[in-house]
Amino acid sequence: MKLPRRTFLHLAAGAAALPAISRFAWAQAYPTRPVRLIEGFGAGSAPDVLARLIGQSLSEQLGQSFVVENRSGANSNIATDAVARASPDGYTLLLITSTNAINTTLYDKLSFDFIRDIVPIASIARVPLVMEVHPSVPARTVAEFIAYAKANAGKVNMASAGTLTQMAGEMFKMMAGLDLFHVPYRGAQVFPALLAGEAQVYFGPLLSSIGYVRAGNLRALAVTTTTRSPVLPDIPALSETLPGYEASSWYGIGAPKNTPAEIIKRLNTQVNASLADANFQARLANLGATVLPGSPADFAKLIADETMKWGKVILAANIKP
Repeated sequence: MKLPRRTFLHLAAGAAALPAISRFAWAQAYPTRPVRLIEGFGAGSAPDVLARLIGQSLSEQLGQSFVVENRSGANSNIATDAVARASPDGYTLLLITSTNAINTTLYDKLSFDFIRDIVPIASIARVPLVMEVHPSVPARTVAEFIAYAKANAGKVNMASAGTLTQMAGEMFKMMAGLDLFHVPYRGAQVFPALLAGEAQVYFGPLLSSIGYVRAGNLRALAVTTTTRSPVLPDIPALSETLPGYEASSWYGIGAPKNTPAEIIKRLNTQVNASLADANFQARLANLGATVLPGSPADFAKLIADETMKWGKVILAANIKP
């Protein structure tokens, strides 16, 4: 039987639309089983806590478990590699952090290309660092510290405990024109060293630093985001003294490349719904974090900008892993 031309064209158009319709329906049904959210810093870390918060919220919204899986080691590269190699079906996700942007330049040889192999889904939150000094340092402002450090070139010890804390300090040195002596510590060992006066200045995570600041054990001179933190409202932003300075921890979610766009869009919508919830915002505020809503393109731009910024610092300071 020969079909009329109009009927034939109608059926052909309908057949062509089937793949798009089925993909849309599949995305609407997603997820149909538990989703793994892999983070690279271990149980109890700030990334782990944030991953569990967003995972719980997504579980409640989507009706499936979002299971946080800790793959610590190699400065989060082990976790990133695991996700880069995973099936691009939306069931293995990565908690992306500022460390991923730093690692892109810091490591010469990786088994993956972060920018190529991980697709951004949604940003979640930003957390400032705190520029803090030992009470023996005769400076109560950033400007006074800069003057003190210039008068004691090479004699002021700058502590670090992790990649971002070092990068924040190195960028401060570059922008202020200072000669500070870098002393690296392992994790929590940095605070006993600071309290003992072995190091005089540290750009530390807000959550782990705030107790020492409030107790008067360490003196906060500034927060490192471009605006003041609601957690320490009386402490100025470092950019008030050094215009253009910004260093912060930020977090988001990514997936393996080739993950369907419909899945990415659905997850982005749900993450942003979480960020708009007052209770979720309050829980983040308890961590010193502020929400960072936006599209996948917004998150991709943040990653690109941060990769470029820290790449310049790494190359200028000749920092090695």
